[in-house]
Amino acid sequence: MPVRVVIVDDHKILRDGLKAIFRLHEEFVVVGECDNGGDSIPLVRKLKPDLVLMDVALPGLNGVEATVEILRYLPETRILILSMYDDEHSVVSAIRSGARAFVLKRASDSDLFDAMRTVAKGGSYLSPQVSDRLLTRIQKGDLDLKPASSQLAELSPRELQVLRLVAEGKTSKEIATMLDLGLQTVRSYRKTMMKKLGVSNVAGLTQLALAAGLTRFPYSSTAAASR
Repeated sequence: MPVRVVIVDDHKILRDGLKAIFRLHEEFVVVGECDNGGDSIPLVRKLKPDLVLMDVALPGLNGVEATVEILRYLPETRILILSMYDDEHSVVSAIRSGARAFVLKRASDSDLFDAMRTVAKGGSYLSPQVSDRLLTRIQKGDLDLKPASSQLAELSPRELQVLRLVAEGKTSKEIATMLDLGLQTVRSYRKTMMKKLGVSNVAGLTQLALAAGLTRFPYSSTAAASR
């Protein structure tokens, strides 16, 4: 039986190109596609594919957030991350989210098929360029591989409370009410936490909270990010 694939990417040209390539290889069949992270969750839950090709930079939920959500419902789903970026933060975030592979969009067709075959059989895969770069950084001792839980050690108990609620999708106003704090105080906590943890947005805070096991309920709406 062919491997059933869902493609999640906001570029139609890329999705059409992948489908054209797969039609030449009977071992893979595309059973669904969408162009954003939010729609990927119900689509994957409905189709239950063998493999999901997930872009990182997506409108709405990004690929890492969507991966966390999908695996919350379908933990056996095998997800392969596609990315234009090969920096270690992107790679580590993707792997921590539960993805089984990280493949650069500039990879060759043969590399992509190698990755898909490996993941479909239960293995893991990193693009050669990515694995070589990470290996070099590890050998030099300049790659920060601290677990998410140790990163959160810099936060105060109150900051951890706020972080947990942010990760659960609560707005600043809701958090202020729940913790009996001023709205500007909550916003100040968020700003301070981003600086301490080296992230630039709510999605980054949420990924760290999930990776550290601070909350079981992934952030599922972008609306709270601006409130």
